[in-house]
Amino acid sequence: MKPFFSVRDLRSGYAGGVVLDGVDLDLEPGGILAVLGRNGVGKTTLISTVMGFVRPYGGSVTVDGREIAGARVDVIACAGVGVVPQGRRVFAPLTVAEHLAIAARRPARGPWTRARILDLLPRLGERLGHRGDQLSGGEQQMLAIARALLGNPRLLLLDEPSDGLAPAIVAQVGEVVREVSAQGMTVVLVEQNLGLALSVAENVAVMQKGRIVHRAPCAEFASRPDDRRRLLGVE
Repeated sequence: MKPFFSVRDLRSGYAGGVVLDGVDLDLEPGGILAVLGRNGVGKTTLISTVMGFVRPYGGSVTVDGREIAGARVDVIACAGVGVVPQGRRVFAPLTVAEHLAIAARRPARGPWTRARILDLLPRLGERLGHRGDQLSGGEQQMLAIARALLGNPRLLLLDEPSDGLAPAIVAQVGEVVREVSAQGMTVVLVEQNLGLALSVAENVAVMQKGRIVHRAPCAEFASRPDDRRRLLGVE
């Protein structure tokens, strides 16, 4: 069976400099892949290149057999890709309700409606009238996730969703990732929080210097402290 999400020899960077230097990835439908690595190895650039924020120098990215490498962001979104960016990027003056209304302006067919998302993330329902700058970090992260889900993507890219969050909110992020995967969504999770990554993903891919240098099932990676120390500098 062909992979649902495939990256082949993907190369990109900024102002002519190389950050991604031949990335290869495969992910089956409904799977969760954790992309790990130390700071500065190219993880966010990978997400940005797949989503079209950064134009690749070369290589291939396919979603369900459709080539999207180098396409515009709106074309990639229409191909079924959604993103929760690092730093959340909510709009300070807009209310939660306004964020959700904007995200729902171009409805995509699928199970994730406003009502269902608020059932999954009830705190947002309590904060509909609050502006982005009145939300806690955890609430902003849930809003960023809700905004992405309203597009009913088939592939969801999450870039450091636990960054700056309290442990209880990190656990909630994990629950949301597991839920959307159980509903058939394919997930790429870029994460520094090893505990979160290993608790939700099925497989890990470790990046170094713009390349994938190690792949393993999560259970295997969790059982090998020497690999974690060598690749990530953690126990």
